[in-house]
Formats: sequence, structure tokens, C-alpha cells
Amino acid sequence: MSGARSKGAEESAFLAGEIGVDGQATEEARDEVELEQAKAAEDLTRGRTYLGREFFAWVIHRTNSTEPLVVVDDEPVTALCVGGLTLRGLTGDATEIVLKGTTAAYSRLAREAMIDGLLPHVIRLRLSHGEKVYEATIDAEHLAVRSAKLPALLSEAADDKITERLFLAETLSRIVDAAFRDFLTLRASPRWSAEVVPELRAWMFSEHRG
Repeated sequence: MSGARSKGAEESAFLAGEIGVDGQATEEARDEVELEQAKAAEDLTRGRTYLGREFFAWVIHRTNSTEPLVVVDDEPVTALCVGGLTLRGLTGDATEIVLKGTTAAYSRLAREAMIDGLLPHVIRLRLSHGEKVYEATIDAEHLAVRSAKLPALLSEAADDKITERLFLAETLSRIVDAAFRDFLTLRASPRWSAEVVPELRAWMFSEHRG
């Protein structure tokens, strides 16, 4: 009898839309917190987004030093995080935090958010490459440039301006790609866990900054 009751309850739940054909709860019946966490997990892992977020955390830490972020076309590229910062995570009271301010990425609030498991998802970088200075807002999901400010154009003719603008945009893309490649090489090496992670954690827990 208990089996019949169980089957009847299952059929009733199916007809009510509470479970699907696989016997699992439908999204409508699932707890809102569970849904939010599942969505955050999906967003985090889609397209290896977590690597993009780790990359951004590494970039923020690296820009605290005077060392170049990467070398492109035999020219060093120095970077500085400017403007606001968006951080996202999987669990906790908040799964997304937006910080505003010209030095938001270096603030105590940003470091505390990272300690709590949130990682940078959208950052804006000022990139100095030789005498040229770029600014770019980049998201972690696709490492795509959402908006950019290119160096001033030197060409005067309209056609030449178009060509120069395309060249500068392509250079900006190559700078971002080169920095990410260097990060991936480091991320896959023993140095990541032995040296970089302890450095990142020491920086996150530091109290004399911000």
C-alpha cells in the first residue's frame, strides 16, 4: 500500500508541475536560494569563467607592483585598475557586489569580498604600451572588451584614421590575449600553488592598504 501511495503522490506532483518526467523537482518548486546558487554555479563555470575571474584577481595583485604585466611587440605593458569593480561568487549573503570609485579594485572592501569567495568579474584597465595608453572594460565570461578608449589618432585622412583605429583595437586585443596566455602558463605551473596563491592570500588579508 505504501508503494501505491508513493506512486499516487508522485503522479499528483507531476500533474501539479512540481516534478518533471525524471522525478526531479521542477524549477518552480525548488527553493529560491538553491536556484540562485545553481545559476551562479552555471555562470561561474560557463566558458571557464572562473579562470577569467582568477586572472582578474591576479591582474589586480600584479598592478600593485611596478613590474610590467606583459610584453607585447618587445614593449612592456604596465597596467592599472581604474573605475569600478564587479565581483561575483557562488554562495554567501551576496553573490554579486558592485564597487564604485577610481581605486575600487584596491580597496579593503574588494579584498574582503575576495576573502569571502567573490572574485572580480568585470574590471576596467588602463594599459600603457610604449607611449600609447588604452583603457578597456573587460568581463571574465568571454574576456571580451565591453568598451574601450583608444590612444589619440595621429592620422589626418579619413581612410588612414580608420586603418589606424583598427590597428589600435587589434593591438589592445593582443595585449589582453597575451596577458591571459601568460596567466594560463603560470596557472598551470607548480609556482601557482607554491608562490602565487600564498602571495594573493597575503595581499587579500593585508590591513595596511585601502
